[in-house]
Amino acid sequence: MARSPSRVTIHMAASLDGFIARKDGRVDWLETSDEFAGGEAMDPAFVEAFLRSIDCYVMGSRTYETALRFEAAGSGWAYGDKPVFVLTSRELSRTRDTVEFCSGDVAQLVNERLRPTFPSIWFVGGGAVCGECLRLGLADEVRYSILPILIGDGVQFFAGLDRDVALHLTEVKAYRSGMVGLCYEVRGQSAT
Repeated sequence: MARSPSRVTIHMAASLDGFIARKDGRVDWLETSDEFAGGEAMDPAFVEAFLRSIDCYVMGSRTYETALRFEAAGSGWAYGDKPVFVLTSRELSRTRDTVEFCSGDVAQLVNERLRPTFPSIWFVGGGAVCGECLRLGLADEVRYSILPILIGDGVQFFAGLDRDVALHLTEVKAYRSGMVGLCYEVRGQSAT
């Protein structure tokens, strides 16, 4: 089956030691006070243009619940008016028309529904969802934002990979906040 011109990106912010959340799901460590003078600034116009380039988001239920907590705390809804597909088998509260809850075959959702409709599809968490996306060979690239903090233990970025996934580094950026952004093209999977 020929792939459509769409692109599936896995993106996650993580601690330097590879955790996307504490074991209890908290992400209080995302706000760091580091400063790297030689880094690029996160110019609001750049961020706005970048976010416009994303057509839809896919996430797990815990990531959705974290986004709702951020919104309730006054941080706003990070996904704007873009469609958000939440992978879950649980009953969750739907707070906006752009959110759709999905269960079942992730490959079918991506290949038959999302790829034909959305050129830029972003998987934004959590670790099990991102791991499943890689296991099924759905991802075209991985974007990894590393924050300048070690938290020691927590939820891994890619939970339960059962084989090696070859990557090719395509971009490295350092930001004034001390965050480093890495972008990798997914080259393929090999048996372990």
